Amino acid sequence: MLKELRRAHAAASDELAGLVDDEAAFAAKEAEILVIKGKIERAERAQSASAALARPLDGSEGGDNGRHEPVTSERTLSSLVAEARNYGSREGRKAVYDDCLSIARKGLGITPDKTKNFGSFGEQLQSIFNYYASKGSSTDSRLVRAPTGAGEVDPTGGGFLVQVDFAASIFMLAHDMGEIISRVSKTPISANANGLKIPGVDETSRATGSRWGGVASNWAAEGVTGTESRPKFRMVEFDLKKLISKMTVTDELLQDSTALTSIAAQAFSEEVMFMTEDAIVEGTGAGQPLGFLNAPALVSVAKEQGQQAGTVVKENIDKMWTRCNSRSRSNAVWLINQDMEPQLAALNGAVGTGGALVYMPPGGISAAPFATLKGRPIVTTEYNPALGVPGDIALVDLSQYMLVDKGGVQMATSMHVSFNTDEMVFRITYRVDGKPMWTAARTRFKGGNTESPFVVIAAR
Repeated sequence: MLKELRRAHAAASDELAGLVDDEAAFAAKEAEILVIKGKIERAERAQSASAALARPLDGSEGGDNGRHEPVTSERTLSSLVAEARNYGSREGRKAVYDDCLSIARKGLGITPDKTKNFGSFGEQLQSIFNYYASKGSSTDSRLVRAPTGAGEVDPTGGGFLVQVDFAASIFMLAHDMGEIISRVSKTPISANANGLKIPGVDETSRATGSRWGGVASNWAAEGVTGTESRPKFRMVEFDLKKLISKMTVTDELLQDSTALTSIAAQAFSEEVMFMTEDAIVEGTGAGQPLGFLNAPALVSVAKEQGQQAGTVVKENIDKMWTRCNSRSRSNAVWLINQDMEPQLAALNGAVGTGGALVYMPPGGISAAPFATLKGRPIVTTEYNPALGVPGDIALVDLSQYMLVDKGGVQMATSMHVSFNTDEMVFRITYRVDGKPMWTAARTRFKGGNTESPFVVIAAR
């Protein structure tokens, strides 16, 4: 309901600017906006009242000392992710879940108290299992019910909040492991919001009079006024999508909290990372983020005449580089399907009557082949399409992709118990949206080619 009201408010506000010359219509639209704002305020109060009902299942007040509240500060989460990366750099390895948990507790100022907090993620999952297996007769006071109502947390209701240090650690691990998610731009969103509007410059050409969407400049003699101009803006809208990750746990694993912590935390982190990164690359935008391979700003370089199917030649690489926005080159990376590696190894350029390998490092194949191309890193991914399909190799500046999420991984819910197989299904929910900040490729100031931060080769 809140989402629809906010959309109605935004639409009415946008219409207001076009009614300036009609006093009656302007006043009517203002009155309509005030009515919508009143409904939004009442809906937000209802949501807050519902959220305030979340409490330990045994009914004791403050039983968790506030430690189970979801992490909603994107700034805090971003700093924790950065600290996890710094830790990995100092140690010469990627941070693991236990590293992230230690960093999260220190950063959030949490000192675990066994009477109020779970010692491990596995221990909390065990308590959730015991609650459902006993049909509610076995209740751990450290469990906190997820608030229901207003459709903002979980439309099916019920479930339990993940302890804040565990939720932060899963989020940190997912963002630290990902080669793609760690490179995109991120914007905070408040706990009560389900969407975000960001103003952007509507620039599709670098021609004079078109830069910044319409700022014109001219050299003028003394006493001659310049040409009047104004920039053109657009609104980039984000509506949070819901990513639900489920994990089936056997009875044997449920008996071992240490193994359960290790497996569940790693599995949820990797799944959140994988699904989010896959959406960043080729999401449809319908019920999921919009991937750059499906974005209007994508530039596709034509294949060479007579080029064989499923191949890449030096001319493809040169033309991709040429179509990459010059300001994006310092941030750009090559994302490739792993089957692309033999193609890169065979790249060669004509030298006189012979040829020479183009991208073989000075140390030869025993050193670090495929590390860079045109000086930019090569990253193999599972998300790039197969050889010959557009996107099998992509030159992208991921800083031009915006990701918006709501306080990291917010909630875990136990779905049901399968008594026949002694299994239980756990669920993690992650609210996120994303899309490229460019809405179209841009025409250059000089020359007819368009350019973009997202470049691929056409089908071959």
